[in-house]
Amino acid sequence: MRDEVQLVFDPLPGDALERLIEDNVIAYNLAATGSADWYPVGYFLRNARGEWLGGCIGNIWGGWLHVRWLWVAAAIRRRGHATRLMDAAEAMGAERGCGSATLETHSVEALAFYRARLYQVFGTLEDYPPGFTKYFLSKRLS
Repeated sequence: MRDEVQLVFDPLPGDALERLIEDNVIAYNLAATGSADWYPVGYFLRNARGEWLGGCIGNIWGGWLHVRWLWVAAAIRRRGHATRLMDAAEAMGAERGCGSATLETHSVEALAFYRARLYQVFGTLEDYPPGFTKYFLSKRLS
């Protein structure tokens, strides 16, 4: 069987292939846990010219909101936009029954911002990348 399946390297697989893998991991996890409440989260910032200036992407599953990505364009940072995005995602999580939220960030990113939002560090990964730390955070939503 191993000889019949080809291993292919593709560092940029495209949206369709990436979505195929993600959908199958989600389906497996739903079947294995019996927790079928997976729901995508996506809030975005767009200006009057239609330019995308930020977003918050994540998912809800197992009573948790997981924020995968939060980004605001440098030109509009420190104006409350990240707070607007996180408020919207956390409100959606609470409305859909999430008791908690989780996310990851690096020491070069927004650790102070998340701590001000009452996220607490529950784990770290040192030297990722070398000289920096990756932080794992969570907070209660209710």
